[in-house]
Amino acid sequence: MITISCFHAHYSNITLIEEALSAYAVELVHYVDPGLDRLKHDVDFSDTITKDKISQTLQWIERCHTDAILVTCTLFAAVLDQEAQNITIPVIGIDDPLLAEIQRMDNEYIFAFTNPATVEGTMARVNRALQQDYEKGQNFVTEAPQPEAVCIPGTFQLIMRGDKEGYLAAVREGLQSIAGQHPGKTVVAAQLSMAPAAARVTVETGIAIHSPLALLATYLEKKVGMAPQ
Repeated sequence: MITISCFHAHYSNITLIEEALSAYAVELVHYVDPGLDRLKHDVDFSDTITKDKISQTLQWIERCHTDAILVTCTLFAAVLDQEAQNITIPVIGIDDPLLAEIQRMDNEYIFAFTNPATVEGTMARVNRALQQDYEKGQNFVTEAPQPEAVCIPGTFQLIMRGDKEGYLAAVREGLQSIAGQHPGKTVVAAQLSMAPAAARVTVETGIAIHSPLALLATYLEKKVGMAPQ
């Protein structure tokens, strides 16, 4: 049995990961640190604070007898390209499966968020992934596709104060509205906390809303050798 250490910004992500990987022979160890999200609006807050804290935490988790690290917060995952370079075990960002998927599909994407602080970093990763794909010539298009980002207002504070049902209802309504306003585009719920709402919209409307959770198990099978029980 392998051990995957999960680095979260909010405790609500623990259940989502546990349920998604329940069919696998894996030990999940959870580390939750909401500090960066609480500090992000301080006047002296900077990317350097984020990078230093995440680098320190990844090094600490690596020491704690684990086979891989799963970073479930998109704010944290946005800096993994730099901060995970010196970690000797696999470090997987929650949006890595989505990035791999969009590189294989020549679609027009719109990424939906609830946390405004995660938009810039996540979209930078998305654009880099698409640009790399374009430069490799894997997609026969005239130019690299330009995905859009939209933030569903008034939602993130709901999950941060523990109102899960209110959050899911608001996100479900927001995702359905975005899909209706952008016919023909592939809608992605960019954050892990949005995954249950995305799944519900898909079931209720037949409109496929992509999320990090849907592809996670298959991705981890390939990346870290996780196997079903």
